[in-house]
Amino acid sequence: MPSSSEIHANPNTGFAWLRMIGAVTVIVDHSMPLLHPQRLTIFPASWHMSPGYLALMGFFAMSGYQIQDSWARDASWWRFAARRLLRIMPPLVVVLLVTVFVIGPLVTTWPAHDYWTHVQTWRYLVGTTVLFYLQHQLPGVFTGNPYPFSVNGAIWTLPMELLGYALVLVVGLVMLIGVPRWFLFLVLGGMVYTDSVLRATFEYHGAGGSLLVVPIGSTVSFLVPFVIGMVLHAYRDRIPLRPWVAMALFAAYLALSQTPASRYALALSAAYGSITLAMHWPRKLEAAAPHVYGSYGTYIWGFPIQQLLILAGVRQVWLLILLAVPVSYVVGQLSWHYVEKPTQRLRRHLTPPPPVRRPVPPRLPLAAGAPTRRA
Repeated sequence: MPSSSEIHANPNTGFAWLRMIGAVTVIVDHSMPLLHPQRLTIFPASWHMSPGYLALMGFFAMSGYQIQDSWARDASWWRFAARRLLRIMPPLVVVLLVTVFVIGPLVTTWPAHDYWTHVQTWRYLVGTTVLFYLQHQLPGVFTGNPYPFSVNGAIWTLPMELLGYALVLVVGLVMLIGVPRWFLFLVLGGMVYTDSVLRATFEYHGAGGSLLVVPIGSTVSFLVPFVIGMVLHAYRDRIPLRPWVAMALFAAYLALSQTPASRYALALSAAYGSITLAMHWPRKLEAAAPHVYGSYGTYIWGFPIQQLLILAGVRQVWLLILLAVPVSYVVGQLSWHYVEKPTQRLRRHLTPPPPVRRPVPPRLPLAAGAPTRRA
């Protein structure tokens, strides 16, 4: 019987594939509201389901698992923080610079002087870079499109991702002082309870208001699968990842999709299913791994590319999907090769120092006539 390594690809390859599939799914799902703002998803409203929202739940679960793994391999708070910022910030800064200094001046309906001197132009650049002051509008940019409310609506989840990173750091530091790993179940229970109170969905940001500009209800909803991912990593020696269980959980979510219990079934199904699928990804698809590592760039560029295509006259959902997906993929690949990979190489300066080896004192010769110790 062939071993698991002969059948399944490296889990990192599985995660990369799933993230790319998720990024494309979000772009497809955005195509409907961008052309028809009264619609929130490409699925019929009566279904109360969104493929993009399901993809985001999977994103957060995979992040919880992988970021927990990063902490477990090197429990240094400053190296951990530096790695996370090197991963998320450079591609974001590039897309913001291009949006403000290239796309904005080319498509704005405002006079150039008014665009450059208006405070919102610089608030968008600085506030969105900070993330927790994220802005959605630039003066006169895409205001004639059917969806004039955001230049790049996809990046609204990035501050929530940063909060997930902070959660891994805080929990990790708590566990370093001797708190056992079951503490994660308490964190998960608290998240699930808070989510039950705030009740955010893809149709509603939930109660609880906002942390600056970040909706608290939606943040908690996304952090539930994130923490499940953390738990699955911490208990990877105890919790088996079985494909049949993942399929059963997904079937349960579909069966419960019209009930209040769907929020719990969705989080559990997306988390367990995405991580299980990544761990059981077919080895024969491993050769294509270099072509699926640009999911982050694909995700953050997809929305403004769709807005540009709509500005150019695209008004059919199917045509928007047909054009936006390949263009976003190509731009995502450019982001990966020319922004993300070069900045990821800086991680070599963050390698942990080698363990200190204490010198072994030399053995002194026995004095003549001293007794010897027998084994």
